[in-house]
Amino acid sequence: MGCDEAKHGRREFCGLLAGMTVGAIAGAVKAEAGSCGPPPKAKPHRVTGGESFAPLPLPVTPLRRSEKKRPPAPPALIGKIEYGKIVKGTDERGNVYTYRDWTTDPSDIPSLMEKAKRALNLDYRGVPVTLDTFSWSPAETPMLYLTGHEGFEFDGNLRKKLYWFLQDGGCLIGEACCGKKEYLESFMREMNAIFPRKKMEILPPDHPLFAAFYNIEQVGMIGEDQKPFKSRPVIHGIDMYCRTAVLFSPYDLSCGWDGHRHDQGRRVWSDARGGDDAVCIGINMIACALACYQQGRQLASAKVYRDAEESSEEKFVWGQIVHEGDWDPDPNAAANLMKFSAANTALEVKFKKVPVDLGKLDAFRLPLLYITGHDEFKFSEEEVAALRRHLKNGGFLLADACCGRKAFDAAFRREIVRVLPGAKLEALPSDHPVYSAAGAGKVARAEYSPRLRKSKPDMDAPTLEGITLAGATCVIYSPYDIGCGLEDADCPYCLGYEKADARRLGMNILIYGMTH
Repeated sequence: MGCDEAKHGRREFCGLLAGMTVGAIAGAVKAEAGSCGPPPKAKPHRVTGGESFAPLPLPVTPLRRSEKKRPPAPPALIGKIEYGKIVKGTDERGNVYTYRDWTTDPSDIPSLMEKAKRALNLDYRGVPVTLDTFSWSPAETPMLYLTGHEGFEFDGNLRKKLYWFLQDGGCLIGEACCGKKEYLESFMREMNAIFPRKKMEILPPDHPLFAAFYNIEQVGMIGEDQKPFKSRPVIHGIDMYCRTAVLFSPYDLSCGWDGHRHDQGRRVWSDARGGDDAVCIGINMIACALACYQQGRQLASAKVYRDAEESSEEKFVWGQIVHEGDWDPDPNAAANLMKFSAANTALEVKFKKVPVDLGKLDAFRLPLLYITGHDEFKFSEEEVAALRRHLKNGGFLLADACCGRKAFDAAFRREIVRVLPGAKLEALPSDHPVYSAAGAGKVARAEYSPRLRKSKPDMDAPTLEGITLAGATCVIYSPYDIGCGLEDADCPYCLGYEKADARRLGMNILIYGMTH
């Protein structure tokens, strides 16, 4: 089967969504029209959904006595962007029809939303939107959806607005209808223009998208030759801090959502079950965006913590290593840890977080270094040599696999062997001083995130690994996330520590690094 029912139930998923707000959006873009054939007639929707779970009560407007009372429309979740020229086409019977590029699958969002309503027990709707009338607030509609066949181009002003929509917690879903190359290339080019320092990456198998509601390992697909095959889903993404804000499928999903298939193009499709595999991916996209919405809104405001009194003798600089992966997914973690440490220890900590280029590292200026991320990275030979000098001269390194991701874990384990050949990361015993450093007291037990507790229900002690040189542990590595626990925002799909224990453990590691 391409996708199986998620193990967690509706109540648990709905619990992730409390406190969110939604509404309506709009959008415009230059594009040449194209078609994957005459749009099929939309099927009537006679689905009886379960109890809806609106994020917040809808606004109540008093009705006039002459008005008929009717329930309010469900809140808008997805804005399908209208764009493209109105053109004429001719079907195989010679009938003339008009269409725009974005309309060739007219029932894609309505159909997907009906299926999502059943699966997630949430009642939302999709709306057609034009970007020239959009307020650009994700609080109105958290998701934008852009689909089509032909090439397109945004202007600079629109790129800026879309960037800030995503920065403020919004999500963009892009999909190449029929897998068209022209659209695919345009979408990639526009994302590169909007995010020049990032690149679209294929999401790894352990990305939360593939387990947000359905467990998706493989799906049915059809290539250009129209031959079916099985593959893990190919979804590209761009991360903003600790969430994926842009999702893009180079294989068609909308025809599967709309319930029809053409003998052309590349698509996600399950012959035995129609377009169900595409629907599973679509529902997971909705679930992931909803669950991470509040996190995105909170992470949009980066925090800075500095003590105004610069004359104190005790000043601590947190050096965060810049690498080729997503090196700063938790922008508030260091600030929150320092505030917590200042409030719970006698240290007069003056804090400043600085990005560190290992090629220019002054080992004695920055005694403590920190490295985190989700993705693969690799040090240059110059960076390897610099970090080796740092650690052998008494420096300290804390490494943290953000969200417990496998790609970062594999990369760090490989790179630290290059830095310290012959040294080995080993589990720190329960009596290691880091668990009882002055500050938070002894940390003998730890509570983990719900997602991690599901897979490892018996794990109740902190899990740290380290490398010891000259009698002192100079490298401490957490394969389970600490940084997300230090953020004020909840991270629903994280494999890591709960907030309270992340703070306690983080403070003990900090004090150990400062005093050893």
